[in-house]
Amino acid sequence: MDKGVYALVLENPRCEARIGALGPREFAAGRHVYIGSAQGSGGLARADRHVRLALRRDRPPRWHIDYLLLDPHFAPAAVVTAATDRDCECDLARAIGGAHIPGFGCSDCTCPSHLFYRSGDPVPEILACFRDLDLDARITRIKNEGSEH
Repeated sequence: MDKGVYALVLENPRCEARIGALGPREFAAGRHVYIGSAQGSGGLARADRHVRLALRRDRPPRWHIDYLLLDPHFAPAAVVTAATDRDCECDLARAIGGAHIPGFGCSDCTCPSHLFYRSGDPVPEILACFRDLDLDARITRIKNEGSEH
């Protein structure tokens, strides 16, 4: 399985969600971009597992992102992936930057966050950040049948 890095785009209305030990957080209506690493044994299949969890909501949360994936206010809209052996998750998070949820998804690094907010479609910006890091990005748009988002 290819190792790599990914950006998961979630759509949501204005809401509050509880994020494990981070506690309750306010989320503005729009889209949130989660930057993740797929350097483990499962590789980029990790991004697919995130989408499946959001659609099935069939297991308890373990990681920060799981709390959003299990929350009915959040729906996956797109995932951008790139195969690479480079550990560049934090580089991608810095490249995306901007408005963020402090401490989200970055307990194992010094980044301020790995979850970023955008009011509109962030995919073109995400693709540009992947290109700037010399990553060959693939995008998958996700249809959410019957979703309110």
